[in-house]
Amino acid sequence: MFNDCIIMAGGSGTRLWPASTSKKPKQFLPAPPDKSFFASSVERALVVTDPAHGRVIIIAGKSHVNLIAEACADFSPQEKKRLVLIPEPAAKNTAPAIACGILYADWEGGGQERNILVLTCDHIISPLSVFKANAAAAAAFAQQDKLVVFGIQPHSPDTGYGYIETSQLLSGFNIQDKGRRHYEPEVFKASAFREKPDRKTAERYVKAGNFYWNSGMFAFSSKFMIDEFRKNAPEVLAPFSKLMAPEDQEYRKLKGLRILSEWMDLDKAYSKTKSISFDYAIAEKCSQTVMVKADFKWRDVGSWDEYARMLQTQIPKNQTAADKEADIFRVGSESTFVDSDIPVALCGAEDLIVVVRSGRDGNPPAVLIAKKGETQKVKEVVEKIKASGRKDLL
Repeated sequence: MFNDCIIMAGGSGTRLWPASTSKKPKQFLPAPPDKSFFASSVERALVVTDPAHGRVIIIAGKSHVNLIAEACADFSPQEKKRLVLIPEPAAKNTAPAIACGILYADWEGGGQERNILVLTCDHIISPLSVFKANAAAAAAFAQQDKLVVFGIQPHSPDTGYGYIETSQLLSGFNIQDKGRRHYEPEVFKASAFREKPDRKTAERYVKAGNFYWNSGMFAFSSKFMIDEFRKNAPEVLAPFSKLMAPEDQEYRKLKGLRILSEWMDLDKAYSKTKSISFDYAIAEKCSQTVMVKADFKWRDVGSWDEYARMLQTQIPKNQTAADKEADIFRVGSESTFVDSDIPVALCGAEDLIVVVRSGRDGNPPAVLIAKKGETQKVKEVVEKIKASGRKDLL
């Protein structure tokens, strides 16, 4: 069990453009079975934190405050009491967000040692019971002054992920589940973090058997991690160390969600901190790192191909998620996936992915048409849009 959880809810998620944009990024899109990516992450955080005194600290951009509040609307009043949103005045990558969250957790915890879990909000993780068991193993190691990472067993030599290299197997923990069965999560010493490899290197990693995908989730004790920041990334931590503990009048509520909207000097701290990822600033330099091998199912929905497959497993055959939102008329086009907020007619259009946004959500109208299996190239499309000067489309 963790005292607190930090959810990193920033990012633009342009790999799912045009549904995902800077105004409404990927984490707020629908994710099976019935929540957004973000809301599912909050659900996980609530399950693995102390129900009496634990906090779920959400770090997100100022422009997404309304989206966060809307996504949290369905949580109970008791659950909302455990949530707090810290709006970031600037996007400075994950290390500053985590440093800010740790110091906030310490202040709110009265200076007592905190066991903290850091979650992303752009993955699909199931079942919740297995995630909870793996998190319990992570919490046990975090209490021993370790940085804990969650590694995903690779099923292919994917070049889109960073990898964790492991060495010795450490002793596991028996965790009882409702008195009926036990999980024994495997925990390894993490010997190195490897950057996203080329295809040949990825094939070597998978063949070796001791490399895992880096899930981007971490666990640690607050004192240990503050010491790691002071040692390895003092330029990230120092601006936040000058902040005073928030006062009651600096909070406001929106739809029952507590928001730290006026934290004195937070803007100044963000302007002075270094923009750098947690992996670069801390994880790659930490000598006390262990990895929990994930037993839960994990999906990084990083393309329209993957997102379409995921949605189609949850709905009746020949009906897309968008079919419920707009009229989709098909003639010999059953293999084409459509996500549209206006009516679309298809005639003999096979093996395509069609995404239509009419502009009614406040973004400029945009359409994506891609051949199935080619949607990784959306990243290149986004770069072309930036180069053309049409960043308003993103």
